[in-house]
Amino acid sequence: MELRKISDWAQNNNLKFNEHKSKVMLMSLRKRTQKKEVEKYLYNKILKQVNSIKYLGIIFDSKITFRDHVYNVEEKCIKLIFTLSKSAKLTWGA
Repeated sequence: MELRKISDWAQNNNLKFNEHKSKVMLMSLRKRTQKKEVEKYLYNKILKQVNSIKYLGIIFDSKITFRDHVYNVEEKCIKLIFTLSKSAKLTWGA
């Protein structure tokens, strides 16, 4: 219902959402025994449901734990440290 209001507002303001880039994610702190599937439609096309979304550089996951974001930042730091150590070995020392 709310997605319909948003798409109507976008059409009234000459905006169009890209249904191929748009995704759906169910965020909850509850532990569920069964998998909850959500079917949401935008322009009569079903949106893909995902477990994590990157938005403005922050990775949000469905359990709101930010583990994926921390792992992503950790990987970036490891790559940067490795690159810095390689360049330091080439120019410093014997």
